[in-house]
Amino acid sequence: MDWTKPPFRADHVGSLLRPKVLTSAFRSYHSGELADDEFIAIQDAAIRDVVELQESTGLKSITDGEFRRASYWARFVERVDGLEVREAVFKFHDDHGHEKDFTAPHVAAKVGRNQPIALDEYAFLRQVVKETAKVTLPSPPTMHFWRLNESISAGVYGDRKAYFQDLAKVFQAELAELAANGCSYVQLDEVPLAMLCDPTIRERVQDAGVEPGALIDDYVDLFNACLDGRPAGLTVAMHLCRGNFKSHYLSEGSYEEVAGRLFNDISVDGFFLEYDTSRAGDFQPLRRVPKDKKVILGLISTKSPEMETSDDLCARIEEAGAFIDMDQLGISPQCGFASTAGGNPVTEDDERAKLSLVVDVAKRMWSS
Repeated sequence: MDWTKPPFRADHVGSLLRPKVLTSAFRSYHSGELADDEFIAIQDAAIRDVVELQESTGLKSITDGEFRRASYWARFVERVDGLEVREAVFKFHDDHGHEKDFTAPHVAAKVGRNQPIALDEYAFLRQVVKETAKVTLPSPPTMHFWRLNESISAGVYGDRKAYFQDLAKVFQAELAELAANGCSYVQLDEVPLAMLCDPTIRERVQDAGVEPGALIDDYVDLFNACLDGRPAGLTVAMHLCRGNFKSHYLSEGSYEEVAGRLFNDISVDGFFLEYDTSRAGDFQPLRRVPKDKKVILGLISTKSPEMETSDDLCARIEEAGAFIDMDQLGISPQCGFASTAGGNPVTEDDERAKLSLVVDVAKRMWSS
């Protein structure tokens, strides 16, 4: 397994805590108090700082922290024709039963890509990094799942498969243009397949008149259609997320429900899997991962300031090694630190310490 190429032994999911100057700038910009060039200059300065933070920890995978986005999928919806934002039919919740509503992408008209989605983000990032620049994109199913049968306005498409054909063209064009401009590492952030591991969610989907198994099949086909004709030299990884909004989550359940199709039938190069709590189940589904794919274990929580210990993390990696070759494994936080601009209730010092811990544990486990 070549670990000089991404995903790396020590990696991270992408989004990072926005500094106060940046969150204030977002508010000022959207209220009309800040001009475009002023807003971009503040973003640029914040990105330079967060690149330095990442590289100071020893990470080889560097993002812009998603600092130009209100949320991890917001720019995609803003820049793709035919998409808008409406209420999701699901809710975030925490271990105490508290719930939070959220919004989701909605298909209001035929979708199409008439401008780049993340190219400007990458173009700036590549100028300021010494290591590998990583671009994150919301996954294709993100543009469908959270509104179920209400995801597509009546009369726009005959069925979801027709919509998926157009959506795949959007991703194909975006990946091609990113690669043509030098990008070598893209991560697709995927929540729906992780949610479909949850028996309660599957029952909710079934009650809405959607067959969960058929939906999984369609999502697998959608992923592969989006990656059809992927440029040579472009690594694509997938992050399986269970929801990450101000320390609330969307689902739980073992990956076993989707493991066979997920690991074997989707043509990505590696998987970032959330394993920071017992909600993800055990490591047994890893036995299904093909020998040519990497798995980055998301063992460090971005939801809490509590620090994990190196000993405990190494023990967890050894535990996973009972089901998959140790040479296929790396480590990361379970998710980003700020999937939305608000971020999780941790500090920048917590963030730095946790990213440093990722690097330290990777060296301890695999330096020989």
